[in-house]
Amino acid sequence: MTQVSRRTAIQAGAALGLGLAGLGRTAMAQEQVKLRISHFLSPMAPIQTKLFQPWTQRVEKDSGGRIKCEIYPAMQLGGKPPQLFDQVRTGVADIAWALPGYTPGRFPLAEVFELPFMTGKTAEATTQAIWEFYNKHMKDEFKDVHVLLMHCHAPGLIHMKDKLVTKMEDLQGKKIRLPVKPIGDALKLLGATPVGMPLPEAYEALSRGVADGLTVPWEVMRPQRFNELVKFHTETGLYTTVFMVAMNKQKYESLPADLKAVIDRNSGANIVQEMGKAWDDAEVPGLQQAKEMGHTITALSPEEKARWQKITQPVIDAWIAKTPNGKALYDDAVALIKKYDK
Repeated sequence: MTQVSRRTAIQAGAALGLGLAGLGRTAMAQEQVKLRISHFLSPMAPIQTKLFQPWTQRVEKDSGGRIKCEIYPAMQLGGKPPQLFDQVRTGVADIAWALPGYTPGRFPLAEVFELPFMTGKTAEATTQAIWEFYNKHMKDEFKDVHVLLMHCHAPGLIHMKDKLVTKMEDLQGKKIRLPVKPIGDALKLLGATPVGMPLPEAYEALSRGVADGLTVPWEVMRPQRFNELVKFHTETGLYTTVFMVAMNKQKYESLPADLKAVIDRNSGANIVQEMGKAWDDAEVPGLQQAKEMGHTITALSPEEKARWQKITQPVIDAWIAKTPNGKALYDDAVALIKKYDK
């Protein structure tokens, strides 16, 4: 080989190397982003079937396959349900469905929608109220994560093993699994003995007699198999629970602009009404199963509900008293529920 041909070969090789390096950089730029999604319920629960499975399909399609989601139900990434917020904050999970009320006092403003009788007629209405309230008042409270959604379930019921609840006196001395602290305080005022535990532990508590009943919406009754253990159900309008879908802040900020846009198009105001309605739709299977099993289902009379509201008013008063600008915040939450409940 002549010196000229050798030089030409070296130049060609260098060009090829640069070209391959460029291709490598392009491939890296298009590298798939994996998102680990964690929640504390079973894979059959509505959080997975109604929210995360459809959501992941949309995100993956919208990103042209560049985002790949993996769902880890039932705390498969480790830890306990009250740790989910910190798991997504620290990056143990990239996205998590967390219940702020599992850590009482840490997210005080979110508690306003967990006070007694602070729920609209539907999850769709209350979820929209919560989302507007979040944007007006709660962003700083959740600044350590990137919030994708705040929502709630449909109005919770009281479900009992051996006794139908039609009046306050029916709760006297009964051990009731509470969802969040404000409702535990309300149950105590109503004469019950509140028992605290994450939802996945409630089945065993009922079966062992640690609890006589529980307060949950219909949507978890079937997937958590609670209808096997309780026979009496009372619609009270007593409460709902605030949930959040949060993304690790660093993970979100590390995304290229076009993938951030994919996440943005599939979160917040773009999905809040849809997800609220999904929780209302999720009530149907649990209710239908209870009817098929011959359970007794009733609702508080307007007069009895008024009694409960009067008795539990101190829980609301206490929240207002301990919260800066509490009265104005409470009034705004009430107004937002009315706004979307129409």
